[in-house]
Amino acid sequence: MARMKVEEVIKRSTLANARKDEWRAIYQECYEYALPQRNLYDGNYEGGTPGQNKMQKVYDSTAIDSTQRFANRIQSGLFPPYRVWCRLQAGTAIPTERTSEVQIILDNYTERMFNIMRQTNFDLAMSEFLLDLAVGTAVMLIQPGDETAPIRFTPVPQYLVALEEGPHGSVDNVYRKLRIKGEVIDRQWTDAKIPAVLKDQIQRKPTDEINLLEATVYNKDLGVYCYHVIHEKSKEELVYRTMKISPWIVARFMKVSGEVYGRGPLLSAMPDIKTLNKVLELVLKNASLAIAGVYTAADDGVLNPQTIRIQPGAIIPVARNGGPTGPSLQPLPRAADFNVSNIIIPDLRMNIKKTLLDDSLPPDNMSARSATEIVQRMKELSQNLGSAFGRLITEAMIPIINRVLFIMDDQGLIDMPLKVNGQEVKVVPISPLAQAQNMDEVNDVLQFMQVVGGMGPEAQLALKKDAVIDFIANRLGVPTSLLTSPEERQMMMQQMQQLAQQAQAMQQGQAPEQGMPPQGAM
Repeated sequence: MARMKVEEVIKRSTLANARKDEWRAIYQECYEYALPQRNLYDGNYEGGTPGQNKMQKVYDSTAIDSTQRFANRIQSGLFPPYRVWCRLQAGTAIPTERTSEVQIILDNYTERMFNIMRQTNFDLAMSEFLLDLAVGTAVMLIQPGDETAPIRFTPVPQYLVALEEGPHGSVDNVYRKLRIKGEVIDRQWTDAKIPAVLKDQIQRKPTDEINLLEATVYNKDLGVYCYHVIHEKSKEELVYRTMKISPWIVARFMKVSGEVYGRGPLLSAMPDIKTLNKVLELVLKNASLAIAGVYTAADDGVLNPQTIRIQPGAIIPVARNGGPTGPSLQPLPRAADFNVSNIIIPDLRMNIKKTLLDDSLPPDNMSARSATEIVQRMKELSQNLGSAFGRLITEAMIPIINRVLFIMDDQGLIDMPLKVNGQEVKVVPISPLAQAQNMDEVNDVLQFMQVVGGMGPEAQLALKKDAVIDFIANRLGVPTSLLTSPEERQMMMQQMQQLAQQAQAMQQGQAPEQGMPPQGAM
């Protein structure tokens, strides 16, 4: 496939957005009730009206709070801020005799990588990224930065992005709506070629926003990703680049075969969220009736309902209030109290929190928990995530690391001749969620060592203690630089044996004979 023409890119983007519109109804509800501040639907983006009130449909904040806690919990479990949450490890394609040497270099690269990521906005971007993941699909753009921030992480709201899948369910092509001020185009893309018509518009009105199309399309013939920035109105291409790997990170919480977009826990919680909002809406209406009341007034010439004002209630003109000489004014009886809400609301809130994994850690008002219990609850969280845990590793963690290492290598920050493909270099999670699972294997080994220890010296010979130490260190994510190599251990054993032999020889040479007093004792 040769380089795509601008018209073809626009056409594919239009088709991708048309397919995405099939998801608009269900995604829109999730953003309206659980992420209203991040909602770009309801014309908030098309109409160019930022800063509007987006909380008009929300009567209860349980879904909003639990969605935020869901994102925070996933981030602290998989991508904890200012911590090392994965490790580069030598793969099976590396010869055994060179594994220790390569691993030391990879540990150094891991340390450099996280030092650079701490200088960027990664933690902030990941928080927004995981909020969109609660709906179903999260998107992030990773681009080279400058000297201050070598890498830029841009979480893109799901509404602005349309996707196309490649083979095996992977996302190959990404089309993004982009609105940007004209005066910053050449600053954001230094290689942008601005046409004369657009340049004249920018000079006349530099602060006016211009709608652009940012498209990343995989070219199978060249084996690269083609990056286009197009001004749709004039159908002019401003930027064209080729990339070896895609700058886009697209993660789906759960995916149905044949569908491009993901389905998150918010979709499962939406019936309870909408019901809870409706119940609270009725409760508030019932409360306003109970406080203000509605009254009837007899239009008997004595009371003029047109002039009288009873605040904050209302007056309904009637012919009479009970009988021929009924009272001129009396309260309107209510049908019934809405006390059933006291039974429904706690159950709905509990269901919403459970669906959004908001009950996996002890409450804040409880006593302090032991480290063992916290690890166990982290293990429960990973079990509740189910397939989403593995999907997050495959679609988020590994592509992020691969893209960051590529940018660092391109900028000369590291020299990375190996590929992160699982064979030469593999990404091993060492975040709290992953460590909770690794502890099962460590505990099994430690339990076996205890059993062997009680069976006498002969049974202990069955254990390779050096291999056991390396296994535990590997599962706990201990850097190789903190461990001695097999050669160093062998040298240390030889030195210890020599020292023991020298001590034994000195002891035999200086020990006095039996029954003879030491010299000088006479």
